[in-house]
Amino acid sequence: MLDKVAAIAARYDELNHLLSDPDVIADPSRLRDLAQEQAEIAPLVDAYRRYQATTQELVNTESMLAGPLDGDLAELVREEVETLRSQRDAILEEMKKLLLPTDPRDQRNVIVEIRAGAGGEEAALWAADLYRMYARYAENHRWKSQILSSSPTGIGGYKEIIFQVNGRGAYSRLKYESGVHRVQRVPATEAAGRIHTSTATVAVLPEAAEVEVDIRPEDLKIDVYRSAGHGGQSVNTTDSAVRITHLPTGIVVACQDERSQLQNKARALSILRARLYDMEQRRQWEELDEARRQQVGGGERSEKIRTYNFPQNRATDHRIGLTSYRLQDVLAGDLDEFIDTLATSEQAEKLRALGEVQQ
Repeated sequence: MLDKVAAIAARYDELNHLLSDPDVIADPSRLRDLAQEQAEIAPLVDAYRRYQATTQELVNTESMLAGPLDGDLAELVREEVETLRSQRDAILEEMKKLLLPTDPRDQRNVIVEIRAGAGGEEAALWAADLYRMYARYAENHRWKSQILSSSPTGIGGYKEIIFQVNGRGAYSRLKYESGVHRVQRVPATEAAGRIHTSTATVAVLPEAAEVEVDIRPEDLKIDVYRSAGHGGQSVNTTDSAVRITHLPTGIVVACQDERSQLQNKARALSILRARLYDMEQRRQWEELDEARRQQVGGGERSEKIRTYNFPQNRATDHRIGLTSYRLQDVLAGDLDEFIDTLATSEQAEKLRALGEVQQ
């Protein structure tokens, strides 16, 4: 491992030299690419330099034990040796984590799809609550969210709502939210005060660029129709709603929230592109061997990932066994405790798998 890191450190020094080269400076595209490459490896190189310095200091301190020392001084030196060994080992673990492969999609914007599941009107209300939870989470992280498509119910719920979250690192955080979210509470529509269990599904898709997904015009069936619901003066008066069917896969996307047919078409194509990209990613993912696919938060949408229990004021993530008794804070967008723990668990699993490969 250290040989690999040493090679990366040598590349870092080479990049320093290249970034001061007049020919590189005169080429903005190459300059940007090299600067980005350097920024990506900088934390690992910094850790490696600290590892080298600590190791050298440890060697020097251990050499002192070979000479004549009185009892008190010898004890101080031994304590310093133990401290330096702990520091060296900690830096080594840090380097292992920094060497783990990162998901190239982590910095992307996301499209989040929430659909009411079992539970009728209560499930639709729960879908609306989940949308507000994620919108607040996005706001807390200074990301922008925008509804792309929605199917509201008459009492404030959603049969389906699709929205986009724009912000650096959005996918790296929200990707753990894909799955079935279950709620246990007394619905507003329940007269007898009985606790009901309802569900909603969440799908988090990384935004796909046009160059990554080839959508041929002849593969699309595009229908326009009159919008139904909220949306402004043009709703119910013009054929502004758009439904796109991708013929090879059968995927159907409909958008009607914008006043303009062109805007609705652009949004529908964005959602379709994200779904096709996700489908291809999943196909490739399933081709990998089982050992590489075993990670916490893999996002299987059939998986019940979290339960929100109102009577007990708790939210429990079943993947990691974490329970929070701050349900209202969670619903107000305070999800970092869950997401941080999921990310740490995934990282630990990758380290374990890496250790098995190296053995």
